[in-house]
Amino acid sequence: MTHQKKLVVLGSTNIDHILNVPYFLAPGETLSAHQYQVAMGGKGANQAVAAGRAGANIQFITALGDDHFGQDALDQFQTDGIDTSLIKIIPHEKTGVALIFVNDEGENMIGIHAGANAHVTPQMLANHWDAIESADALLMQLEIPIETIQQATNHANEHGVLVALNPAPARPLPDELLSKINIITPNETEAEILTGIKVDSAGSAIQASKILHDKGVTVVIITMGKLGAWVSENGVGHLIPGFKVDAIDTIAAGDTFNGVLMTALLEGLPLQETIRKAHAAAAIAVTRKGAQPSIPWASEIDDFLMNH
Repeated sequence: MTHQKKLVVLGSTNIDHILNVPYFLAPGETLSAHQYQVAMGGKGANQAVAAGRAGANIQFITALGDDHFGQDALDQFQTDGIDTSLIKIIPHEKTGVALIFVNDEGENMIGIHAGANAHVTPQMLANHWDAIESADALLMQLEIPIETIQQATNHANEHGVLVALNPAPARPLPDELLSKINIITPNETEAEILTGIKVDSAGSAIQASKILHDKGVTVVIITMGKLGAWVSENGVGHLIPGFKVDAIDTIAAGDTFNGVLMTALLEGLPLQETIRKAHAAAAIAVTRKGAQPSIPWASEIDDFLMNH
């Protein structure tokens, strides 16, 4: 057995409260939902679970509240094959919460309360430098304080660790941070906020990628929903189409893509095959409800690829 490369995911954990409604509400409107569900979510946790279920050797750095949701999350992560030794329980704090409306088109609207996620600070990170130094790759998102992301990036960079950033939720980022990112995975909205280019075609994806390459990012992967993913490495880009499936909801599709992407990369798959595997995982996720309940296991991804 060869040494399995190690992935560290640094990020958020949320409990998702999901209401399925016919359409999005107007102010002052009350609407009956078809369904209500509570599910594990949070971009960091979703990506960690996607990697764990896909077979990664993964450690997750996050913070949970000392409520029953936090305990449930910890138990779930262990079931999903995640090393939970770096997870901190914050006394007198709630686990992060997301309130999600999903309409009949499968689109969603999300409001978030950070809770324990606000405690994933540079001070907390200082206890985990050795874990980051010994990793082969570090995967992060933007639901924890930006200072923590900057410090982790600098530290990983100094130790030759591959740094991947899923820049979600969308926000502008300093050039100093972008210059140290090896792989960035924005969707169209996030790419536009980072570059000022409205990404809706191969032409605009080339322009947006060029801006990010010029800032120092080696690999730019712009996820473009039904079109697939625009993948640009060292300035050479092409569209890798996704799989056509009937979507039920898109919650955690991007997170599933990211977790499986990093798992496949660390397994040594070429970029093209890595993206195809990540597409397959995301395609399975959109055919199921919720965030983590929708994330597939390695065997499901393999079966899907064999049949498509």
